[in-house]
Amino acid sequence: MKATSNIAGSLRHQDFDVAEIRKDFPILKQKVHGKPLVYFDNGATSQKPQQVIDALSRYYSAENSNIHRGVHDLSERATAAYETAREKIRAFINAPTDKEIIFVRGTTEAINLVAQSYGRSFLKTGDEIIVSAMEHHSNIVPWQILCEQVGAYLRVIPINHDGEILMDEYRRLLNERTKLVSVTHVSNALGTVVPVKEIVALAHQRGVPVLLDGAQAVPHLKVDVQDLGCDFYAFSGHKVFGPTGVGVLYGRAEMLEKMPPYQSGGDMISLVTFEKTHYNVLPYKFEAGTPNIAGGIGLGAAIDYLDGLDWQQVEAHERQLLSYATDQLSKIDAVRIIGTAEEKAGVVSFVIDHVHAHDVGTILDQEGVAIRAGHHCAMPVMQRFGVPATARASFAFYNTTAEIDVMVQAIHRVLKVFG
Repeated sequence: MKATSNIAGSLRHQDFDVAEIRKDFPILKQKVHGKPLVYFDNGATSQKPQQVIDALSRYYSAENSNIHRGVHDLSERATAAYETAREKIRAFINAPTDKEIIFVRGTTEAINLVAQSYGRSFLKTGDEIIVSAMEHHSNIVPWQILCEQVGAYLRVIPINHDGEILMDEYRRLLNERTKLVSVTHVSNALGTVVPVKEIVALAHQRGVPVLLDGAQAVPHLKVDVQDLGCDFYAFSGHKVFGPTGVGVLYGRAEMLEKMPPYQSGGDMISLVTFEKTHYNVLPYKFEAGTPNIAGGIGLGAAIDYLDGLDWQQVEAHERQLLSYATDQLSKIDAVRIIGTAEEKAGVVSFVIDHVHAHDVGTILDQEGVAIRAGHHCAMPVMQRFGVPATARASFAFYNTTAEIDVMVQAIHRVLKVFG
């Protein structure tokens, strides 16, 4: 079902009207500590349009039933809505077939699925896995665990002081022992847009499969998995204006077919006897048990909403936000931006002289400004730049330059409080 509001659809061929877009997001209307909410924590989770909220409510109030197994009307309607969502997601990222779309809990589970299913099956002692120095912990720890399990080694592509991958070092790391490459598409801590198409092409020259962590990319960029050429692509629903607890693993069918199930139980089987179990076809082989049905349907509604937007306008608006925020923060002598890559998306991380990021976040919160403060589950990035933590403002298409002005004024209050 398409989104019920006409606001997003009406903007497809018109100027991008942020004021109209914001009307779709009820949470943005509230005040925090008596101040209008300025929500700049989209990298952690994005807000939800009313259309997604309505889809969740509609499922629980009118369609609630388990899927795939029932022959009654409620089950058939719920199943249709859930599988329709899968098809919407397939089209949104341009996967060849919906059997390549695996519903998971989020990016983290998707990466763990590949590590434990593909990795444990096809990697052995002495093999190497390549990641980058800007990865989220979710794209480091699963590979470390796999290395311990099979005797493989983790290799890390270094980054420069702008927060960009050193491609010459990547080329040097690729060798006959490389069996998997797993890198982020957009850095959650720095906002760097990684040249993933080139990374994939170089790996494929050696027959090495590539997983891309798209958690921070899908909310900001139009992703086409066939154009990227990757073997696996992972992202989370809650970062693309959908519900929490649901996400997607795209995998090329020929890869998924040869991988064993990650979890076992109901719905991932075609026949069970005490002597032998036969597994279900794709994508169900990797979807054991009752899934997050409402989450999948809600994610489908979020995709409907995003499909109603003109993505050239979205990207242009977000580039303007990023440029404006960078310019305004650069004018404050005590502020240092961490991550100044030429290609960035939606994130400005910064530190303030002699003020811990948590103190920055606390004072900004008093002014109604929600940012993230900490290591952003990217401790190696903090170590690379020699800081314990950063303050991170992360934007979405419903944010405005006026909100950035509010944040800048709040930073001046931080400087006043800490002298």
